[in-house]
Amino acid sequence: MKKLGTIVIVIILIMIMGGIGFLGYGYYRKLTYKPQNPLVTMEVENFGTVKIELYPDQAPNTVANFITLANRNFYDGLTFHRIIKDFMIQGGDKKGDGSGSATLGDLRDNGGDKEYNIKGEFAANNVKNTLRFEEGIIAMARSDYTQYSSDLTEESYNSASSQFFIMTGENTSLNGQYTAFGRVVEGMDVVKKISEVEVKARDTEGEEASTEESGETEVSTPVNPPKITSIRVETYGINYGEPETVEPFDYMSWMYKQYGLDPSTFSQTQTIE
Repeated sequence: MKKLGTIVIVIILIMIMGGIGFLGYGYYRKLTYKPQNPLVTMEVENFGTVKIELYPDQAPNTVANFITLANRNFYDGLTFHRIIKDFMIQGGDKKGDGSGSATLGDLRDNGGDKEYNIKGEFAANNVKNTLRFEEGIIAMARSDYTQYSSDLTEESYNSASSQFFIMTGENTSLNGQYTAFGRVVEGMDVVKKISEVEVKARDTEGEEASTEESGETEVSTPVNPPKITSIRVETYGINYGEPETVEPFDYMSWMYKQYGLDPSTFSQTQTIE
């Protein structure tokens, strides 16, 4: 009987020690757990597959915006409309000419057709983002209204929407000036192949990454724009939510006012000579 009692005590002690170990391991896992970053799979017709790791720790709102648009099929069928070899390839414009943006309806059901922007997440806009613009980095394109007035810095910084570009070379002049939010981890050869397609002089100007141009016409419009078949993002069970949006800058109304005109008296098709 005494031997049986000893065995019971030993079993109880083992169970207690096992429970303590299990709780300790669980606590350790909780302290050391690091969520897996979102992974983008982009299919480009006749070119191949590109995989991109996103960094929500660097640009959380931009990542949320990209994930929402991608997983609601926004990018399916769009093209890379601007390509500069040894610099970057740019896509994500529903108009295909560099002037298009996403709408609230692209973010959510019944959102409507009103366009939106998101705030820039980079050093010049007082946001800490340590990603450097080197080969493989993906970033948001934005407008540069400061060419019209130096007072439009904030409007320029907060003008991104859906257009993005992938670096095919290093460009330090972009560091801290544009929102980098991920990096190509597979398929950089596909990106390079896209960057080598035949291009011609562009006809229009839209949202674009800076190229430090010297006044010459930029040769960057693909003769046959590469088509994005699909972009999907694996979030590994994490809900990044919808992005915070801001009102787009109304450049035309601002321009009318510079001429002392009332924008409400002009139609959208009128121009100033």
